[in-house]
Amino acid sequence: MAARFEHPIRTVEAVVRRVPIDVPVRTSFGTMRDRPALFLRVTDADGAKGYGEVWCNFPSVGAEHRQRLARDVVGPVLTGMPPTGSGAVYTALMTRLHILAIQSGEWGPLRQVSAGLDAAVHDLAARRAGLPLYAFLNGGARADIRAYASGIGPEDPAGVAARFAAAGHRVFKVKVGFGSAVDHASLAAFRKAMGNAVELAVDANQGWTLDAALEGMAALAPLGLRWIEEPLAADRPLAEWQRLRSGSAVDIAAGENVDSRDGLDAMMASGTVRYIQPDVAKWGGVSECLAVGRAAQDSGHVYCPHFLGSGVGLLASAHLLAAQGGDGLLEMDTNPNPLRDALVGSLLDVKDGRIRLSDAPGIGITPDHLFD
Repeated sequence: MAARFEHPIRTVEAVVRRVPIDVPVRTSFGTMRDRPALFLRVTDADGAKGYGEVWCNFPSVGAEHRQRLARDVVGPVLTGMPPTGSGAVYTALMTRLHILAIQSGEWGPLRQVSAGLDAAVHDLAARRAGLPLYAFLNGGARADIRAYASGIGPEDPAGVAARFAAAGHRVFKVKVGFGSAVDHASLAAFRKAMGNAVELAVDANQGWTLDAALEGMAALAPLGLRWIEEPLAADRPLAEWQRLRSGSAVDIAAGENVDSRDGLDAMMASGTVRYIQPDVAKWGGVSECLAVGRAAQDSGHVYCPHFLGSGVGLLASAHLLAAQGGDGLLEMDTNPNPLRDALVGSLLDVKDGRIRLSDAPGIGITPDHLFD
């Protein structure tokens, strides 16, 4: 079902929440010492509301900066627009912000805020229709999706995997890119604890050069990986990705840091990536991520939405995956995030690797308390 927006947006609200964590979240490019989240609420002329989330993990001041952009720059563009009549809110916003993005160099933050607003407007439209978001986007969609446990670092991969296996997960993703000794110790501990009965993917977080990626993928291939994610920086030439793919039997996943439809289409057309992973809170919102998911399915790729944030964006990602269908999996971060857990509650409980979404309208929660 194509989203139709026939009521102008009157207000845009943006609020940052931060939650301290005891154990920092490590990646190959940086460390998160708390869990920030930027939430959006849009209200239309009739008082109907919708909710979105904006990616803001790095740098540490990023959440507050994007909050100001949402409140003072992008929000006023949305409230000044007539109803679009279609679901292309992200495209409409970025068209109007194009010159500002060139002038300021703020392409990433502006795209991220526009993505969050697109998602919020879709949530609003689904609520007005009295439908869960997945059914609003695709009347024939099923509520059942697959999931995987993500973000497992080198500190205690065996213990984390065991806990999430007990919680219902059957597919896991472990972070690599910390040096070959650390990476191999981490993966060996995982396999010793979990055996070969569960599926394993790894994520290098853009941490390798081409030579290092060729070496790393060759060394990890005997582990029977489902995929290796972002073995190269997202902006490396397609020729490097093609060389890497031709030299390895391991499937490649990428897309969270590709910030244009042309870039995602080129990556899929290049034959280098099997799993395509746009992030609804970083680029495109619901409208563009759904379009990429459909293009992926049409071209024989697998749409696996990336997400590493709080509960609003995670629920939107789940509904996008359900609306798309196919063989993709929902990314579920294993790192502590009390705010995410409080928002999602039992809505994304995993049973034997699968989730059944709620039939509540929109994304299934109404988090007005965040804006008090």
